[in-house]
Amino acid sequence: MAVASDAVPAGRFTSFEHQAMARALELAGRGRCSTHPNPRVGCVLVADGRIVGEGWHERAGEPHAETFALRAAGAKARGATAFVTLEPCNHHGRTPPCTEALLAAGVTRVIYAVADPNPRVDGSGAARLRAAGLEVRDGLMAAEAEQLNLGFFSRMRRGRPWLRLKLAASLDGRTALANGESRWITSAAAREDVQVWRAESAAILSSSGTVLADDPALTVRSGPEPRRQPLRVILDSRLRVPAHARVFREPGATVRLAVRDARRGDEPVAARLDAAGNATARVEFLEAGADGRVSLRAALAWMGQHGLNEGWVEAGPTLAGALLREGLVDELVLYLAPTLLGPDARPLALWPALEKLADAPRWRIHDLRMIGTDARMMLRQGDE
Repeated sequence: MAVASDAVPAGRFTSFEHQAMARALELAGRGRCSTHPNPRVGCVLVADGRIVGEGWHERAGEPHAETFALRAAGAKARGATAFVTLEPCNHHGRTPPCTEALLAAGVTRVIYAVADPNPRVDGSGAARLRAAGLEVRDGLMAAEAEQLNLGFFSRMRRGRPWLRLKLAASLDGRTALANGESRWITSAAAREDVQVWRAESAAILSSSGTVLADDPALTVRSGPEPRRQPLRVILDSRLRVPAHARVFREPGATVRLAVRDARRGDEPVAARLDAAGNATARVEFLEAGADGRVSLRAALAWMGQHGLNEGWVEAGPTLAGALLREGLVDELVLYLAPTLLGPDARPLALWPALEKLADAPRWRIHDLRMIGTDARMMLRQGDE
């Protein structure tokens, strides 16, 4: 790529700089399924109007995007501009600080998209580079960079993951027949699309009711190898799910979130169930909500404390309705099949009766496309 840098007012960015950051974002996207709990980050190094090195963060514990880009550039990094989708880190974790790597390589200018909300960074990376005499600018394609890391920003700012609720329904908003039959309302293409979303999620959240009724695997079954299996988080307040359930026998780990009950003798029950199941299964006891079940807010806080950036919910109308009523759903992913199931079929979510239309929550469709024979709507709350 070679484009002449056109003159622009201070604080603005050239068309070439936009192209370079767009490429860095494209690279960052390659880590969608592998960087948890870290953010997805890309880096492009530019010298004399040409890209001389590029890289992205591939998986947690391995080098960051800047390191890969610097390795690719070699000596050409000296005097170059680094375009990074997230503020370079300035602390020692499992890898050394990216700020020191950029300085050692002789980079003289850094443009990053958005500040890192991690309290261990949050401005310190930019400050370190400026103190060393580098020109540092931020804000280029910030919205796109934050969109790529909604879960990471949610966890850092709110202490909980970005939560997507997956729903599949008929045209009349029904998810299953009255007898529970639901395979399959949507097309094979829609079910394959769900696999992609599962793969990009850090955890799949479901309920004991769904596991008992359907015995789902809740795994990623397609895509490139090796497949990273999201953590399966089952809300199992009363430890009802038996050890022979598929969620305990499939690859990957499962955690049951339960409510402690001294009368039930939780510890022996939990130990016995886990010993009979997958060796990676365990029980965590959390506080109860007003209904005596696991507090949904406590469950999401637990997920945030364990580094889970994005949660994907696959459950029935009870859990779906509870999450919606408490305002905990950040995004709806609705697959709408071109069929009708009738008024006796099961609803999308259990929602209280309303007396006024003004009381109905409003959702905004931000993406609408065909997936096979079905329409997929992606919605967030709000009118704008």
